[in-house]
Amino acid sequence: MTETPDADVQTSTEETPAAPSARRPIRWSRVFAFGVVPALALILAVAGGLLFWRDRGTDRADQAREDSVAAARSIAIAMLTYEPQTVEQQLGAAKEQLTGAFRDTYGSMIDTVVVPGAKEQQISAVTDVPAAASVSADAGHAVVLLFVNQTVTVGTNPPTNTASSVRVTLDKVGDQWLVSNFQPI
Repeated sequence: MTETPDADVQTSTEETPAAPSARRPIRWSRVFAFGVVPALALILAVAGGLLFWRDRGTDRADQAREDSVAAARSIAIAMLTYEPQTVEQQLGAAKEQLTGAFRDTYGSMIDTVVVPGAKEQQISAVTDVPAAASVSADAGHAVVLLFVNQTVTVGTNPPTNTASSVRVTLDKVGDQWLVSNFQPI
């Protein structure tokens, strides 16, 4: 018997079974579907909410600026415009658009100085606000700079023109802007 040299060596075509792994394989598709996608959705929702909130705040501030400038302009004209025959009604109506200590100060001044003087000396005043700008504004408080031109006529004398700048402070009371300070600068 002849032995073949390869007979001693047994070759196995069978593979040895792999040892069971203690770790489960990571399924990246599941990690992506249940981890990454929800996290991205949450981040986008929070970012969208913040942008919406910021945009609404900007809109409210813009609206406060527009409304306070318009109110300051019209109230200043009402406060400084009158005719001798109707001075009490005109300035009384203007007083209704004021608030706080300024309302009391203005009321005292018109009752003791302006109304008697306008009636006695036949004084009339016409006011125009050619320019106005918001200095600051939020939902409840605003400061506006006005450029005021006032023409005053005393009796039959020729009219005199006065140009001035005024810093107007307004507070929102309910739905209405009211002047709380009127300071010439």
